[in-house]
Amino acid sequence: MAEPILKNFIDGEYVSASGDDAGFDVIDPATEKPYAVSPVSGAADVDRAFRAAEAAFETWGETTPAERQLALFRIADEMERRADEFADLESQDTGKPRASLVQDEILLSVDQIRFFAGAARVLEGRSAGEYMADHTSFVRREPVGVIGQVTPWNYPLNMAVWKVAPAIAAGNTTVLKPSDTTPQSTLLLAEIAAEFLPRGVLNVVTGDRTTGQAMVQHRIPQMVSITGSVRAGMEVAGTAALDLKRVHLELGGKAPVIVFGDADIDKAVQGIATAGYFNAGQDCTAATRVLVHQSVHDAFLAAMVAYVKENVATGDPRDESTFYGPVNNATQFERVMGVIGALPGNATVETGGVRRGTTGYYIEPTVVSGLRQDDDAIQNEIFGPVITVQTFTDEAQALAYANGVQYGLASSVWTKDHGRAMRFAKHLDFGCVWINTHIPLVAEMPHGGFKHSGYGKDLSMYGFEDYTRIKHVMSYIGD
Repeated sequence: MAEPILKNFIDGEYVSASGDDAGFDVIDPATEKPYAVSPVSGAADVDRAFRAAEAAFETWGETTPAERQLALFRIADEMERRADEFADLESQDTGKPRASLVQDEILLSVDQIRFFAGAARVLEGRSAGEYMADHTSFVRREPVGVIGQVTPWNYPLNMAVWKVAPAIAAGNTTVLKPSDTTPQSTLLLAEIAAEFLPRGVLNVVTGDRTTGQAMVQHRIPQMVSITGSVRAGMEVAGTAALDLKRVHLELGGKAPVIVFGDADIDKAVQGIATAGYFNAGQDCTAATRVLVHQSVHDAFLAAMVAYVKENVATGDPRDESTFYGPVNNATQFERVMGVIGALPGNATVETGGVRRGTTGYYIEPTVVSGLRQDDDAIQNEIFGPVITVQTFTDEAQALAYANGVQYGLASSVWTKDHGRAMRFAKHLDFGCVWINTHIPLVAEMPHGGFKHSGYGKDLSMYGFEDYTRIKHVMSYIGD
């Protein structure tokens, strides 16, 4: 039986891509079997989508905040009603455990849409004032226009929401390309949104890197937003610069997790293991680079290995006892196993480090000790279920090790010393610093990094403002 062929969603309806014969199989990472065929959208498909978005912007950009809010609330309500359907698609696409998806991701996405729906009605500029005699000035915040957006495979629905919800709430229209390995939930989101949005406000095109390149190169979008690898972000920024497009980048991470001798070791182990292995470590903020004070290093390492062996299991996404499923695709599986296989002689694999079974992209939870600061596994993102444990002697060394990578997305410090926690919150060169916890996110607070982790913010009013432009208006009020 032939696998179903997916379609793009453009101008309010499903449409076949112009190059259906150039489609590729979408693979279930748990079974390694295809379950759908996704087209590689070409320049003509991308142009069709952007023209639909451009036409829609003429009216959507003129809507009131109340109208945009109502549409987003209705989308969120319908997503909540169909949460199980989203979870089924997301589990099949990503390999994530089905049992936890509704609560951990689908309803979280619903909440984030509702946040941006509310934000649509409280976006304000500075108060009007006379900064020159006989002249009144004020600031208008306006939508940017048409936005091109690209999302990754680790959180397909959640990342789509992070992009389209603030863009649409601000009055923009969008064309979004999901990852080639995880297109289904994004297409369903577009289908549901079309019930409450005018045609062309949200468009989805499927494809590969060439599709993404065609989107960035297209003349219509005024801004491009991508969540992905550092390499992809640099390519997007370079291409966008040729046309002076705005760029919003959320890229890789290598989060330091700093554990001091006064920390509650048992709570730290449990929290770090959860934040390190959740989603098979495929998270730019994952707690996978642990720095432990030398006074408690051995005790922490022993406790971490014991906890992982007892409580962290990878397996079938349909099994309710599974903590995390397979990594998402064959390329990522080979990459993670390649990193483990290339560990230097000073490294020790304390547990894991092997494939689970012979079918599916499963990797056993892995703990590695003995790595040095300049080792590749410390310096570069692994993006898999691998936690490394280093040691440090004092605060200065901990801070130097923590900041001594190219990334700057997220970090955490585990200590009972408030002064120390505040010092590290100040000096850690990362967009997020957690204290005695790691990985919780709330819609009200910004998410985004520094250095090679990109620029621009997701979530919060800061993320909302990224999808607006500022205009100064001055009026002569003299006689």
